[in-house]
Amino acid sequence: MVDADEIAKLCYERFQQLPRRGKPEPGREWTLLAAVLRITRRANSDTVEKEVVSLGTGTKCIGQTAMSPSGEILNDSHAEVIARRGCVRYLIQELHRAVSGGGSAVFCQAEEQGKWRLHPGVSFLFFTSHTPCGDAAIIAMNGSQSQPCPPVTPAHSPEEERGRGDPKRKDEESSEVKSIKRPRQEEPETAETHLEEPETAETHLEDRGERRQSSLSKSCEDPPQPAEEPVERRSPPDSPGLCPQVADVHRTGAKCVSGGPADPLLPGEGYHCTGLLRVKPGRGEPTLSLSCSDKLARWGVLGFQGALLSLYLQEALYYSTLVVGGGPYSQEAMTRALVTRCSCVSALPAGFSVCPPQLLQSSLEFPFSQAQTELHHQAGQGRISPCGAAISWCNVPEQPLDVTANGYKHGVTRKALGTAKARSLLCKLELFHSFLSLVAATEPTALPPSLSRGAELLTYWDYKQAAQSYQQAWQQLLSQAFPLWPRTDRGLLLFH
Repeated sequence: MVDADEIAKLCYERFQQLPRRGKPEPGREWTLLAAVLRITRRANSDTVEKEVVSLGTGTKCIGQTAMSPSGEILNDSHAEVIARRGCVRYLIQELHRAVSGGGSAVFCQAEEQGKWRLHPGVSFLFFTSHTPCGDAAIIAMNGSQSQPCPPVTPAHSPEEERGRGDPKRKDEESSEVKSIKRPRQEEPETAETHLEEPETAETHLEDRGERRQSSLSKSCEDPPQPAEEPVERRSPPDSPGLCPQVADVHRTGAKCVSGGPADPLLPGEGYHCTGLLRVKPGRGEPTLSLSCSDKLARWGVLGFQGALLSLYLQEALYYSTLVVGGGPYSQEAMTRALVTRCSCVSALPAGFSVCPPQLLQSSLEFPFSQAQTELHHQAGQGRISPCGAAISWCNVPEQPLDVTANGYKHGVTRKALGTAKARSLLCKLELFHSFLSLVAATEPTALPPSLSRGAELLTYWDYKQAAQSYQQAWQQLLSQAFPLWPRTDRGLLLFH
């Protein structure tokens, strides 16, 4: 049995042990945290080991026009995505150890040639400090909950609502990432100015089901607690069979994908449609990054290892449990977003299945959450804003820490653009090169059959397409559950 509070505490403690670089300024900046834990149950023993193997923070993603055809930029820096990509680094390292004969704590040889599987008793757990953005964040509020934002009234029509400016968005647009210069106003917008100016993926606080006005939060929340300790928050549990009066819903800033239904933007609970695919909002321009709710649902069918590592694995890797930290949460909404939408998927190839995680919530709130930052904000600290940096830490021997801003290494200069010095270790190009080093370290006779073609595989696209079972599973998921999922332009995947 998983203790949700124990998991949250382990993740918060791991964060506290990291260096100061990239962390929010206490009382002024907030961020979100996610982590992947390896769970090991020893045979003939009641001992269960829990280890954080990847941790990520972040709230932002880049706009569509800033995406790189060379795979050098980190498109999505939401904490959940950072934690998952850091876990991929960790898995590549463990496969390196396995193919080199050094022994891996994660993998052992499988029956198929060149394939590996998890050791018996090993599983992975996912933790996120907040309800994932997107569909899971559309949570009904009732009279027992403090309203996180002014109730929507019929005074404005949906058309007027669409045109109204978001004061929080305007506030956050004036913030800047420390150590990164802002471009001069007279300069035209270029790829470099995208680097210099933060793209805001969560300027709406409702991206995580937590839209609040500062004055409302401070009057409704519990008294301040020490910022360095996790804060216990008891949310009213879902009550099956009861139908409380719903005044409004927590809102998500993620926008419905094009080509499908749109949010009606009606007052109260009619503001959103539920169950839809959504893209994360950027500042001023759209993004191609699907919401974290959508990505977690996808990983529940395709696995979190991705296409490349599926070439080495006999079975996809799934999170056995997903734990959410203290804050707005609904078991019903989480089940709808992460489980129900994909429950109908069938005819998957061998090694893939519909494998949703067990859903739990902790009572411990992340000390650097937006709500806690508001509670500890002091006069003279300036405007509260999301932290501009994203942190990745994973349990690898070389360069475990990777701090980024705007998709590149934190503090990078324009002169370094286009070089390895500017690239995040989590970007597509760097993860691809890590995978190629794994292939090179594997004896030719021990390679999976799909990698034995050698010269036929050149680009990132080629290797992804070589994972035929993964691609078949992806097509089944698209056709049966997510037909409107935006396809990535092939031109963005032809690097090597």
